[in-house]
Amino acid sequence: MFYRDERLALFIDGSNLYAAAKALGFDIDYKLLRQEFLRRGKLVRAFYYTALLENDDYSPIRPLVDWLNYNGYTMVTKPAKEYTDAQGRRKVKGNMDIELAVDALELAPHLEHVVLFSGDGDFRPLVEAIQRKGVRVSVVSTIRSHPPMISDDLRRQADNFIELEELRDVIGRPPREPRETEREKEAADE
Repeated sequence: MFYRDERLALFIDGSNLYAAAKALGFDIDYKLLRQEFLRRGKLVRAFYYTALLENDDYSPIRPLVDWLNYNGYTMVTKPAKEYTDAQGRRKVKGNMDIELAVDALELAPHLEHVVLFSGDGDFRPLVEAIQRKGVRVSVVSTIRSHPPMISDDLRRQADNFIELEELRDVIGRPPREPRETEREKEAADE
């Protein structure tokens, strides 16, 4: 459902795509993902949305954010909010839905196709609004995980649903093996 001459943009809900790929047991190769959609149409922009913990000395997502920023992605980040829930557990909140929705609606008049990487049902009204502007919307997520990572309402609203599992061979890389610590290496050598 892609046409080579259509202008398209990617809107990636980072945490949602990460969770969907993890549920399917693979990692996304973002270089391959961008190449795949460059091949499918005239890629105007590839947005990646994520919240970052600003007070951490090292954030595990920081290297990915930096790499994406230097390799053709438009990064949209904001500080995540940290709080303690009623049970005393440390929680992090960093919803990027509004930023994604505003960017998609602003760019829609310049596009023929929007590709949304998220299964979040909160995006159903956004998809509907973009469609009213005459823009087709494909949603990338998965129904093959347990539970499915996509809202049924969002899947039905989209013009096209792309099963993430079916992109595994095109944009996936095998999950990294956990690194051995020096002690584990020494113990294995003994």
